[in-house]
Amino acid sequence: MIKLKKRLIGTGLVLATGILLSACGQSNTDTSTYSSTFSANPTTFNYLLDYYADNTAVITNLVDGLLENDSYGNLVPALAEDWSVSSDGLTYTYKLRKDAKWYTADGEEYASVKAQDFVTGIKYAADNKGQAMDLIQNSIKGLNDYVTGVTNDFSTVGVKALDDYTVEYTLTRPEPYWNSKTTNSILFPVNEEFLKSKDKDFGTLTPDSILYNGPYLLKDFTSKSSIEYVKNPHYYDHDKVTIEKVKLAYFDGSDQEMTIRNFENGAYSIAGVYPNSSNYAKTKEKYQDNIVYSLQDKTSWYFNFNVNRKTYNHTAKTTDEQKKSAQTAILNKNFRQAINFGIDRTAYSAQSNGEEAASKTLRNTLVPPTFVQVGDKTFGEVTASKLVNYGTEWAGINLADAQDAYFNKEKAQAKFAEAKKELEAQGVTFPIHLDVPVDQTNKNAVSGMNSVKQTLETVLGSDNIVIDVQQLSTDDFGNVAFLAPNPAARDYDLNFDGWVGDYQDPSTYLDPFNAETGFYLKIFGLDAKEDQELIKSLGLDTYTQLLKEADAENKDVAKRYEKYAEAQAWMIDNSLVMSAMSNGGTASVTKVTPFTRAYSLVGIKGDGNNYKYMRLQKDPVTKKQFDEAKAKWEEESKKAIEKSQKEFENHIK
Repeated sequence: MIKLKKRLIGTGLVLATGILLSACGQSNTDTSTYSSTFSANPTTFNYLLDYYADNTAVITNLVDGLLENDSYGNLVPALAEDWSVSSDGLTYTYKLRKDAKWYTADGEEYASVKAQDFVTGIKYAADNKGQAMDLIQNSIKGLNDYVTGVTNDFSTVGVKALDDYTVEYTLTRPEPYWNSKTTNSILFPVNEEFLKSKDKDFGTLTPDSILYNGPYLLKDFTSKSSIEYVKNPHYYDHDKVTIEKVKLAYFDGSDQEMTIRNFENGAYSIAGVYPNSSNYAKTKEKYQDNIVYSLQDKTSWYFNFNVNRKTYNHTAKTTDEQKKSAQTAILNKNFRQAINFGIDRTAYSAQSNGEEAASKTLRNTLVPPTFVQVGDKTFGEVTASKLVNYGTEWAGINLADAQDAYFNKEKAQAKFAEAKKELEAQGVTFPIHLDVPVDQTNKNAVSGMNSVKQTLETVLGSDNIVIDVQQLSTDDFGNVAFLAPNPAARDYDLNFDGWVGDYQDPSTYLDPFNAETGFYLKIFGLDAKEDQELIKSLGLDTYTQLLKEADAENKDVAKRYEKYAEAQAWMIDNSLVMSAMSNGGTASVTKVTPFTRAYSLVGIKGDGNNYKYMRLQKDPVTKKQFDEAKAKWEEESKKAIEKSQKEFENHIK
């Protein structure tokens, strides 16, 4: 991260631990204080330059943008009380509310939020190479020229303050999903005077390093210790904030029984339930009517190959021949598909979720299968219909969430037999050794990767393939994987990574792997400019052409999504990226009233870390209450998708 550089989670998947908690003294009947934990440590509060999910999880509560998401996923007013779009779809004009203010960490009024603050924010991000610039760089007129140095005149960029309370964006082409982008922090405002006063200290890890216009103020942050929010008493939308205090403590997951123990004594608002813990049977018996499972979310996790490995600081390979054999094998499509069919995702998930709930977090597509609708079919269903054209091995594939579409011993062995014949002709020696890095402090991730090792070596034979699990320190793991400074620093053959969508269009998940401009080509060890020959040999130029054809469809939304489904199908067949699971799908006992949290599969305003709309109740949620609320939520959220797509259609006609 996830959102994964920005969209990614950052420190890698902590195998579905649910929502963990800390003892913060909440009483059994207190519905105004939410107590929980955090396991991903923030590294900066500079929301304009950084976009790691570990950090936006904090910022979502402190700073508002133009729009936000309600509990059903609808885009609703935040700082913008109204907006309009020109007939050509190129100009978006937002009227700002006049009661929104900037406040210091102490709750003192600093200034009004004005249109110029949005202009200042984009200029600051552009001047300082904000991580999420790729989200808007080619969208806003003139911004790419400014960023690339063609011009140094920011007045040529299509973001203008027409007056104190009117901000206008001019786009390079119609983007009917533009409004959903405004829920990303790179489009958030910043007060210029305050920014200049802080200079390089803006966004450092102290509460007074930023200003606040959102529902909460950051009262305290201590790295790997505690985070505490208090309700912003002057917040313009204060009626929608019922949680007065949020108290989070850093938790490494080492004592899983502590969560339910402290939920029972009233210290926690919610407790993760761990099927692999020693007291699970007792917990299940006591809370059999109260254990509920969270929804799968927007984070898509996958295994991916490094096709161009340059660094071997963490490897079990002892000879150059082993290195060459591994690289040659990875470049072979049949070999990659054999791995894809040979990974038992359910067994991987079971290492944290237990066998009973292991399937509840599985995901088979990079784009979540219900992300958009294509007529009366889901995106996943349309992708499956395209996938069968790539070979008989894909016949009958079901790409829906919460089940494993791929694990098949016979298919894995057949594909490996084809690959082995081709590779032996190229002089490859067996077994193929694949280095897979994992954070050694993440016990669930270690056991999960060991399960992958066991399954692959059993299915394909340890005389054919050996998975070398490289247990690294947290810092080393970051440096060779998600925080690697360049493609060459990616020190692995196979890795577990992820991506989070930014806006409501399939391109948000698929474009990062565009062979010409894709930011996330680097996970394959590839550079778009330097590795053109290798990119073409892998067919990524074909994939890129599919993306271009999909993006060019701006008249018929169903055709647009069908074309993106074709690109998703290509990616599955190619098996450079092998989808595995999502966040969510985990068990808990909770006093959070079901489906009151803001919800979205894109941006940062609709995830589980946003507390604005959330409500607590005195008694634990029952399964019946949860299921009834879920049925209503599913109906209303489907309407939200349909409404969004209708607006899309209206703008592109």
